[in-house]
Amino acid sequence: MKRVATVFVLMGVLSLSAFAEKPYRLIKNGVVVSVTDTVLNGAKLVRVEPVTDRIIRVTAVNAKTFPTVQSLMIDETKLPPVKWSAAESGGVVVLKTTMLQVRISTRTGALVFCDAEGNPILTELKDGGKMIEPVTLEGKQLFRLRDQFESPSDEAFYGLGQQQEGLFNYKGQDVDLYQYNTKISIPFVVSNRNYGILWDNYSRSKFGDIRDFGNLSSAFKLFGADGKEGGLTAAYTKEVDTSKTEVVREELQIDYEFTPDLKKLPQGYSLAGGEVIWNGSIQPDSTGLYKFRLYSAGHCKMWIDNKLIVNRWRQSWNAFVHLFDLQLAKGQKYAIRIEWIPDGGESYISLKVKTPVSPKEQNNLSIYSEYGHQLDYYFIDGNSIGDVISGYRELTGKALIPPKWALGFWQSRERYRTQDELLQVAKEYRKLKIPFDNIVQDWFYWPESEWGSMEFDSTRYPNPGEMVSEVHKLHEHIMISVWAKFYKGITNFDRLMDKGYLYMGNLEMQNRDWVGKGYLSTFYDPFNPGARKMFWKMVDEKLYPLGFDAWWLDSDEPDMQSNLPMSSRKYQMDPTYLGPGGEYFDAFPLEHCKGFYNGLMSADPNKRVFIVSRSAYAGSQRYGAAVWSGDVASTWQDLKGQLPAGLNYSMSGLPYWTFDIGGFAVPNKFIDAKGAALEEWRELLTRWYEFGAFCPLYRSHGQFPYREIFNVAPEGSPQYDAMVGVTKLRYRLMPYIYSLAGMTYFRNYTIMRALVMDFESDKNVENMSDEYMFGPAFLVAPVTIYKARTKEVYLPAGSGWYDFYTGKYLKGGEKINTEAPLGEMPLFVREGSIIPTGPEIQYAEEKTSGEITLHVYAGRDGYFTFYEDENNDNDYQKGIYS
Repeated sequence: MKRVATVFVLMGVLSLSAFAEKPYRLIKNGVVVSVTDTVLNGAKLVRVEPVTDRIIRVTAVNAKTFPTVQSLMIDETKLPPVKWSAAESGGVVVLKTTMLQVRISTRTGALVFCDAEGNPILTELKDGGKMIEPVTLEGKQLFRLRDQFESPSDEAFYGLGQQQEGLFNYKGQDVDLYQYNTKISIPFVVSNRNYGILWDNYSRSKFGDIRDFGNLSSAFKLFGADGKEGGLTAAYTKEVDTSKTEVVREELQIDYEFTPDLKKLPQGYSLAGGEVIWNGSIQPDSTGLYKFRLYSAGHCKMWIDNKLIVNRWRQSWNAFVHLFDLQLAKGQKYAIRIEWIPDGGESYISLKVKTPVSPKEQNNLSIYSEYGHQLDYYFIDGNSIGDVISGYRELTGKALIPPKWALGFWQSRERYRTQDELLQVAKEYRKLKIPFDNIVQDWFYWPESEWGSMEFDSTRYPNPGEMVSEVHKLHEHIMISVWAKFYKGITNFDRLMDKGYLYMGNLEMQNRDWVGKGYLSTFYDPFNPGARKMFWKMVDEKLYPLGFDAWWLDSDEPDMQSNLPMSSRKYQMDPTYLGPGGEYFDAFPLEHCKGFYNGLMSADPNKRVFIVSRSAYAGSQRYGAAVWSGDVASTWQDLKGQLPAGLNYSMSGLPYWTFDIGGFAVPNKFIDAKGAALEEWRELLTRWYEFGAFCPLYRSHGQFPYREIFNVAPEGSPQYDAMVGVTKLRYRLMPYIYSLAGMTYFRNYTIMRALVMDFESDKNVENMSDEYMFGPAFLVAPVTIYKARTKEVYLPAGSGWYDFYTGKYLKGGEKINTEAPLGEMPLFVREGSIIPTGPEIQYAEEKTSGEITLHVYAGRDGYFTFYEDENNDNDYQKGIYS
């Protein structure tokens, strides 16, 4: 059934007829330029509006008028008016604030952003750089949108949310911006030249080359294992005996990326217990840099010309993406071999490629969106990347201070299955005197067939209110998982259905989930104000009265069913209240958190809202929403990958980030592990705990084996002592950490800081993501290699450093090889730092004598603002704090 959403968009009164005498016009908030030399799918009108002295909004249309559209990401709080002026000379309109100049060509509409003295900061391509191409989506007239800017060779780009490909500096890279489990896309990019672009759009977007990756045969001649041209040789075997090949065939593509693609497998072949091996050669038609994208679930090894490119595992339902570039020569053959062991009977793999483009085109700054009413972005200038992030928050809202307990240690697992099981863990932490603040009830506490009922299964949770009360008596807090998902046939489904508040696509596709016999389900539409209110009402009726302290909004990309093509995912959330699902594809988590935040504030306006979401969008921070990095795997590669993921997420303007300590999904070797595998498991968890203790939020979670410290390793073991030790250290540092939270709200600070944020004059740090600053004092260098007991660490130039454990002073600008025993992740303190610490405590708000110890690290003048408030209320927003 075809469904069409009708949305009326009001058109502005400003039109081309207003420019009869001159090519630009002053408006209340800026200038509008009518482009004289228009091109096909280019801009006809360009509007430039100062927002602050250092923030400029740019909109452009391929039409005679501007539409009136509502921004979801921009905060409604009005900023003070800004003084500006504009004048035209020689075909260029120059708009000035006290800090910036913007030059707009009346001929092409091309913009140049300059500092107050007229020195260029960012320049659009000379032809204007803008693409505004008409497109129809479900009968609605929209546009494909792109803008391109020149970028010098020494520029670096960061941000764009949380990606999991292991990339840090996005210069010359391609980033596909859509929401998915472990992938959080934020259309905000920052430059080491101290500016940023906030792209106001809600559809799937792209940074860099906007072309899709193509199959191998679109870029290469393919040769089989026998050297004959035609295709790669694919051998479908059984893992237990690869000498007995079931099927051998020639293949022009490796493309089992989505569930429908599995129909292309050889007839009768089962992936369960299987192994597939591709052999042959590729031969390019031209010389240049080829970009490859390997997507795989299961265990995959890949070689090109006998060089190992990847050796990695991921769970069946959430594949990894590995991006790599190769410089290839026209006509030369390159051997290729892939060995793939699927993770069960339903797994996925694809290998795709992009052909070369010119280096200049690849290195330009380019942002693209599939659908929108107008090209719309904000140029944000600053003296540092931190200033640029502050500008982002001026536009999209403050990052609210979490309750103090949320900065302590959380314990979760997938999942506590009964009331008694959860309480037993909560009590054990207190018994063992391991500092602890928050226990989490994950999904499936409801009866099997009643997802979305907000009801506890009384056979497993006889008195959930009493469970919450017992947790509170232990001076602990409790968070509960809440999904936007509803099973067909339950009462809450019918209530939402009666109002037209549900997406129908997944029901029409008859997709059943993975629980029990498999149930039909769908999600509600959070773009609808009425639906948001009804969803909160359901929570308020059943869960809120039980006294839960915080809320875990899982699977809010939304992920209605994993491993479906993009077209199916858009159809599943189509139409939204505001328009087609494709137009608003990336903004579901923003509106979902908005509704939940508003509901909580209406219930208790002075209680701090704390939400943990699996996804986010620009502006999520104003709704008290933190994120974790999704269902990453329990591997050393995934541990390492969280470093660039978390640093770029933090540089996207959203400060509260964490992960599943230990990774969520577990390779078979770690399930019921013994011997060497058990030792590796314990070390992996220990190193992940060390890293986690120096993240904005400190949270352990995952599938079996259980992640509680006392279940990972026995009391008295080196691993146990290391995990407990680093947890106690975090609690000793609570005065420092809570002060960072205060700085984040009042100064728009960022807690987890890539080195490029604080040492911008040191070129050595521009591509460095394996170490970072935790606040202004600590340099943190997590260990991500099994059995490593030393690590090479770079100490940035411009400062001296102290080894945290020994107190030894070290010069900056040098690499050192430092000791890294279990429990002592490399940790250094910047000279001039002042670090407040407290006594050993068992929970964040434990009453003590109030004594604070100040640790002063000599070498230069320093300062630190120590912050305190009431820990759980919102009075700090009224100026009540110290």
